[in-house]
Amino acid sequence: MYHATTRHITVTVTPSFLPEQSAPAEGRWVFAYRIEIANGSRETVQLRSRYWHITDGHGQVEEVRGPGVVGEEPILTPGDSFTYTSGCPLGTPSGIMRGHFRMQRPNGSFFEIEVPAFSLDAPDARPRTLN
Repeated sequence: MYHATTRHITVTVTPSFLPEQSAPAEGRWVFAYRIEIANGSRETVQLRSRYWHITDGHGQVEEVRGPGVVGEEPILTPGDSFTYTSGCPLGTPSGIMRGHFRMQRPNGSFFEIEVPAFSLDAPDARPRTLN
């Protein structure tokens, strides 16, 4: 598991390899990642958008931006948490993802919370260095 805390909001990531959806002979490795966002702050916040920086085993970068996560823009009151699972296909057996979520306060102001860098590794892959 990987953790990052920004403004008392903790993001925990648990990645896993999906062999049933992968086809290494065809250059396709598929990974899932489970994310929990726990609001340890004293204010209600809403997740409005996401940003991903994905680096495959060859160093190629893909950036992904979009509203919410898995079609939702969850509201987290103090002490609340939200968990979801999503996936990422790669053309290599390992890679690294990192990013952030853009959060909104009730007064309309925004801030970003960090998603920690996490490694995506097939069982027989040489793990990538998180840097």
